[in-house]
Amino acid sequence: MEKVRKKVQKPKRETESNNHNDVSCLFFQKGIMGSFLLISIFGLLLRVSVSLHSYSGAGSPPKFGDFEAQRHWMEITTNLPIKDWYSNTTNNDLSYWGLDYPPLTAYQSYFHGRILKYFDPNSVSLFTSRGHETHFGKLLMRWTVLSSDLLIFFPAVLYFVFVYHGGNRSSGDKSDVAWHIAVILINPCLILIDHGHFQYNCISLGLTLGPSVSVLKTSDLSSLIPYAHIPKSLNAVSILIVRMMSAYYAPAFFGHLFGSCLRRKNPPLEVLKLGLAVIGTFAIVWWPYLHSRDAFFGVLSRLAPFERGIYEDYVANFWCSTSILIKWKRLFTTHSLRFVSLVATTLTFLPSMIQQILAPSSKGFLYGLLNSSFAFYLFSFQVHEKSILLPLLPATLLAMELPGVHSMLLMLCALLSMFPLLCRDKLVVPYMALYACSILLYLAPSGRRHIKKHLPRPMITFSIVMIHFVCSLIFHIIYLAICPPKKFPYLFEAMIMNFCFSHLLGFTVYTNAKQWMLSRQFTSGDKEKKRD
Repeated sequence: MEKVRKKVQKPKRETESNNHNDVSCLFFQKGIMGSFLLISIFGLLLRVSVSLHSYSGAGSPPKFGDFEAQRHWMEITTNLPIKDWYSNTTNNDLSYWGLDYPPLTAYQSYFHGRILKYFDPNSVSLFTSRGHETHFGKLLMRWTVLSSDLLIFFPAVLYFVFVYHGGNRSSGDKSDVAWHIAVILINPCLILIDHGHFQYNCISLGLTLGPSVSVLKTSDLSSLIPYAHIPKSLNAVSILIVRMMSAYYAPAFFGHLFGSCLRRKNPPLEVLKLGLAVIGTFAIVWWPYLHSRDAFFGVLSRLAPFERGIYEDYVANFWCSTSILIKWKRLFTTHSLRFVSLVATTLTFLPSMIQQILAPSSKGFLYGLLNSSFAFYLFSFQVHEKSILLPLLPATLLAMELPGVHSMLLMLCALLSMFPLLCRDKLVVPYMALYACSILLYLAPSGRRHIKKHLPRPMITFSIVMIHFVCSLIFHIIYLAICPPKKFPYLFEAMIMNFCFSHLLGFTVYTNAKQWMLSRQFTSGDKEKKRD
């Protein structure tokens, strides 16, 4: 019997090895690696070009902007003991860009701060470096973002492309794969925010992409850092402790992992292992703040700035858009708005999460990431314009699945929603250049082919696209050329905000319907297997 088992198992291992080799050969024979390198170079040049322009808070004391916030966090983490990073002390005035991101972001600030301290100590010296804007200091700061992009986001995209297109023989020819790579790497919103406005979203998005790819793989193991083999659940929690906004993806990870556990031989044991892995990873990262209750809740209070109100700026979500008619901040207390926001967000992501619990699948998981992040962007408490980057990541991953027109309009709508913010940062020129670049990307042969493939009603779709383009053109011209009335100084921002919100709400309804349609395919597939 043992000899028979060995004979049965041996061909299986050989088949798995051959499949892996076939995928690798396909990846290189099709020229995907060459396409990725060329597109990466072009994406790198775009990032460098945008970084030559202005940034958030350039030359605007006393608090400057996001650039100064990131630099100040490097100053704090490199000069103060870890226990004081989130505490209000004589050396750490929390009213001046106090650290309000989770510990993993603080560790990233410390790492980048050490680099700045080595090459330019004055740029992170305690107190005296506030508002530091020397040419060399700005150059070092820009290079920290660029290197993070190259070391984390770019490899994660390569990993995704290798698994998604290498394992999917029907994914299209070389030009289609190259187009998909370009859609992900040349994301104009990510480039403008990270390399223009100045942030490190490439890190959190890269750490999201790694575990997302692990779901697409057939293996039950993947990586906390997206390239080493450890339990998949550790991946999920790793992204949630980089930035609070990454919690937008939590329902999708929970739904898929929990649904997968329920389909194993021993569901209670699998769920227990999942819970222990999540708690263990959380404890490792938060260890410096678990020594006392006050320290732990002190950090938590910094991560949830409820005192700012349900919204702070003009963002294309429900609360800002409806505030024109309903004065939420005047009519309701912060406590009641927190509760209403929580209920609205939960009800919006719940259908997507339930679908993955009932019928977990790779494609459904990607839709879950999209719908979950849409739910948080549209209804959660204290959303920023930059948060649109979170739905955009899974949207670009699904670019080959979503109708081309929807994918294009979502990207352009996201760009328009950030236009007032980028205008304040004096990034109009790179914005216009990347806006045009996005249109050209979808007008490329592969983009046009993808759009035509999903056109059930060409005339209606064409009308919708033309209306969107005409309205967007009018909004851009009005915002740049006309001064708003003194009585309504934010009139144009409100118009752009409501226009984008209506589109994003429509996208959310559509993508949730698409995700639930996958359940029908799953059910019909099971019936066919039973018949066979």
